Amino acid sequence: MNTPLFSPATRPSRRQFLKTSAAFAAGAVATGAIARPGYAAENNTIKIALIGCGGRGTGAAGQALSTKGPTQLWAMADFFPHRLDNSLKGLSAQFPKQVDVPPERRFVGLDGFKRAMDTLSRGDVVLLATPPAFRPIHFAHAVEKGLHVFMEKSFAVDAPGIRLVLQIGKRAAEKNLKVAGGLMSRHSKPLEEAVRQIHDGLIGEVITAWAYRMHGPVSVSPRQAGMSELAYQIANYSCFTWLNGSFIVDWLIHNIDVCCWVKNAWPVSAQGMGGRQVRTDADQLFDHYAAEYTFADGTRLFAQGRHMTRCYDFFGDIIHGAKGCGILGEGQPKPRLFKGHNLASENLAWQYQGPPCDQYQVEHDLLFDAIRTDKPYNETEHCAKSCFTAIMGRMACESGQMITWDDAFASNLELAPGLEQLTMDADAPVLPDANGRYPIAIPGQTKVI
Repeated sequence: MNTPLFSPATRPSRRQFLKTSAAFAAGAVATGAIARPGYAAENNTIKIALIGCGGRGTGAAGQALSTKGPTQLWAMADFFPHRLDNSLKGLSAQFPKQVDVPPERRFVGLDGFKRAMDTLSRGDVVLLATPPAFRPIHFAHAVEKGLHVFMEKSFAVDAPGIRLVLQIGKRAAEKNLKVAGGLMSRHSKPLEEAVRQIHDGLIGEVITAWAYRMHGPVSVSPRQAGMSELAYQIANYSCFTWLNGSFIVDWLIHNIDVCCWVKNAWPVSAQGMGGRQVRTDADQLFDHYAAEYTFADGTRLFAQGRHMTRCYDFFGDIIHGAKGCGILGEGQPKPRLFKGHNLASENLAWQYQGPPCDQYQVEHDLLFDAIRTDKPYNETEHCAKSCFTAIMGRMACESGQMITWDDAFASNLELAPGLEQLTMDADAPVLPDANGRYPIAIPGQTKVI
């Protein structure tokens, strides 16, 4: 059973947290603590703090340090000291002249994000790459501090978190802070060209969109001697719904996002199914999801996720239009469009002919260019809405109910209530039973609204 960290009487809600954040920000404006337009630093060097030093965070730091203009990795924070040390070692070897993170700017623990950000100056950059449950809290503090933000997907795990992210994004825009999100497929030149061809009518009006991510099992790291329950779950965040929002949110989000981009719309409802058919690991992870979304015009998006051995694997999007079809999206570096509905070479109508593109680098190039040239840049809305589309799918699959966008968006159900007050020595928001098994959603029984 879930064990709440705080009683309803003492636990601060995310709504209260946002009010506190807004009050702090208003005071910061009055005292001049917010970045002025175009401000980076007097010597033009942009300092960077990395929050979350796993593989994706380390990669994001490398891409930020590879942008045009002087940059410096200034501070780092992670829950685990060994991850911070490994990340720092790799980045120092790759960027020896740009990494300056002495011991006093290395922070470990749940509050490390604050201490790392507090070493920066207004107009510097923070990279947010911790498990998604913490993204809204970290995003709020970054905007309070007047920092530009890159935030990795996913952006929240529940509707209250998404609402908070959207409000913070608006606050960032008011302060002229630049915000980039980790939906890097939107900056893939081949994919941009493919979507442009679809929007220009090459395959006709889009009728159905299919998003897939099917591959082998998501692994579990063994519990180390003396490791707390909270540390174990954070180390395995991909396997716990309160931390990653589920497989459909944290793993399938890219291709769900691409389908909504192709449709140029957000779905109005979802229904679906999912469960644990073969997985026996002690965690919360469904091993398959199948969510059917409906758009306002009646067309459908079908999202299928599976991580099992000895099964058919596919990673990408299939789009069907009135006159043709396409194969594109994350997992498909060479998008192609076809006449008719057979993905056969003789039916090829278009394929990308340009140079290769590193979309991970492009998303950072665009962010840092916007900072240095003071261009408007804020990806919060489409990132949050793509993430919420995935969250709505998870809600539909885990409950077994038809869920509307409006009802899901209005939900006040938090997967980890009181997360803002979580400490290193606290119980994890989800605890195992006497047999070491964790609560798992049951369609037809689980309440999501």
